[in-house]
Order: sequence, then C-alpha cells, then structure tokens
Amino acid sequence: MQITPWRQAVVDYIRANAKPPDKFSHQARLYRLACSLAEGKAFDDDVVFGAAWMHDLGVFIGHRPEDPAALASWDNVAYAIKETPALLARFGFPSEKTPAVLEAIRTHQPTTQPTTFEGTLLRDADILEQLGTVSILRTVSKVGRDTRFVLLSDALNVLRKNARELPGKLLLDSARRMAAPRVLALESFLQAAEKETDGIEW
Repeated sequence: MQITPWRQAVVDYIRANAKPPDKFSHQARLYRLACSLAEGKAFDDDVVFGAAWMHDLGVFIGHRPEDPAALASWDNVAYAIKETPALLARFGFPSEKTPAVLEAIRTHQPTTQPTTFEGTLLRDADILEQLGTVSILRTVSKVGRDTRFVLLSDALNVLRKNARELPGKLLLDSARRMAAPRVLALESFLQAAEKETDGIEW
C-alpha cells in the first residue's frame, strides 16, 4: 500500500493525539484487519483507511471530557463524526468520500447495523479487536485509569461479556472464521483467571 501525503498526515495526527499512547496501535491493526476481511471483494480502501484511523478520536484524552459525570454520558462516535470532516479536508482527503467515512464511523459499534460494505468491514474488524489476546491487553491496561475499570474484576467482567456476546454479532463469514481462535484464547484466559483467583474479588 502506498502511503500518500494525506494518509501520512492522518497517521501523524492520530499518533500525536492518541492518548494514552497505547491507543495508537489500535488504528493500524483495525485497518489491516478490515482489509483482510474483504477477502478479495472490492471496497473503497480510502474510506476504510479514513474511517479506521479517525473512528476513535473521541476516546482520546484531550478530546473527551475529563469530568467523570460528563464522561459517563459522552458520545465519542458523535464527536468523531463532528470533527472528522474538517480534519480530513485539512489533510487532503478526497472530499467526495468523506460522507462514506462518516457513515462507516457511525455504524462501527456492535450495536449498530452497517449500511455499506466498508462499514461492515470496519465494524467486524472492531469486534475482532475485542476478542483474543489483544482484547485482554487492551482491556486490562485500562484498570485504574478508566472510570469503568476500578478493579481487575471489572476488566474480567467485560471480557466475559465480549466472549459471550460479540461473536454472534459478526456479519462476515471471514470475520467468524477469524474470531474462532480468538474466542478460544479469550475463554482459556478467563478460565485460568477464575481458577487462580478462586472467587476472590480483585
């Protein structure tokens, strides 16, 4: 894949704004996952790239509210949709493709229904990011720095819910195949954690 000037500008911007810094790698993985899920079917690579790199703008420190009450009701997707057009225009993104980027961002969460193939690729890829070892690392790293994760048990509860509910929300056969080993890894971790903690809250 050729890194065009606008793509490099997007990556540079997200690298500077992804805080905590570990949030940066999610965008690159998500883009690659989404592309791989297409399995040779035609899709607009610019749209998938733009949506994958911009979709989480509203979860970064400096973009989201710091007040716990405001953060609890924060709509990070709405924020990303509001901010993305001007940013992409600044970076030189093809303006005629911006609406498709926004639509993919709007429907990237498991509770939504994509209306485009690019949106489906992004949504299924984002679900895959919430399964497997990457999900474990991403979730556990939030303990103590995210108001939703005070105890390690909070992280385990989210991982249990992911393993139980998310595989059934995948839309693409390619995503379901890719999910299978990730779910096994996640379930194995959860079983080991339950055995080692022996019911003690932590």
